[in-house]
Amino acid sequence: MRLTVLGCAGSFPGPESACSAYLVEAEGFRLLVDFGSGSLSALQRYVGLNAVDAILLTHLHCDHILDAVTYVVVRRYSPDGPQPPLPVYAPAGAPDRIARAYSSDEGPVDDVYTFYGLQPGTFPIGPFAVTVDRVNHPVETYGVRLEHEGRILSYSSDTAPCEALLRLAHGADVFLCEASYLDGVDNPPDLHLTGREAGETANKAEVGKLLLTHLVAAWASEASTFEAASAAFAGPVEVVRPGASYEI
Repeated sequence: MRLTVLGCAGSFPGPESACSAYLVEAEGFRLLVDFGSGSLSALQRYVGLNAVDAILLTHLHCDHILDAVTYVVVRRYSPDGPQPPLPVYAPAGAPDRIARAYSSDEGPVDDVYTFYGLQPGTFPIGPFAVTVDRVNHPVETYGVRLEHEGRILSYSSDTAPCEALLRLAHGADVFLCEASYLDGVDNPPDLHLTGREAGETANKAEVGKLLLTHLVAAWASEASTFEAASAAFAGPVEVVRPGASYEI
C-alpha cells in the first residue's frame, strides 16, 4: 500500500500546497481520499488526470471536496468522450452539494459520479478493507482506516479529540493526522486538533508512525506543532509535504 500526498494545507490552499487530498494505491487500484481545493493540479503532476478508480470524501467542507466539483468537467467533457461514472463514497449530502457547486442550472452529476452514502462500519473499496466512523467536527465527518495485506493506514480527517479517532487509529502502521491548532491559544472547541493532541492520540493508539497534516501555514507555527507532537509521541513524527510518498 502506498500513500501519496497531493495536498495537505488546512482550511485553504497554502503558498506551497493545495488542500487535503491523499492518493492510496494497492494492486494497481487508486483510491483518492478527499479532493480539496487545488489538488487536481497535483493529481495531474503525480499520477495523471484520469488515474483515479474511486473517491472517498470524508466531509463536505470546501477544503476537502472542491476539486471534485472541478473534476466534473474532466469526466464529462473529455476529448475521448464522457468517462464512465466514478464511485464516490461520501456523506449523504454530497450529490446535491457537488451538483449545486458545479452549476445551479445543469442538474445532477450522476453521469460523472455514482454516489454511495457513508455510514459507520467496514466495507470494501477495490483491494482495501475500509472502516469509517463519525469523528468530532461540526458537520458530518468520517475518520478513515484502510487495511491491505495486514498493513494499516489511518486518517483523522478533521476532528477534535474523540473515542472514534482512537479506535480508527489503533495499531495503525501509519497515522495521517490533522494538527490545525496551536496549544496555548483560545481554540474553538470540537473542531480541530493541536500538535500535542495528535501526538497524544498516536501514543494512546500505539501507532507506528505519525504524519502531521492539515496545518494552516498562515496561522500556526509548523515548528511548534512538530515539537508538541514529538513531545507527546515517542515514535517517528513527520510533517507531510505535497508529493511525499510513503510505502506502508
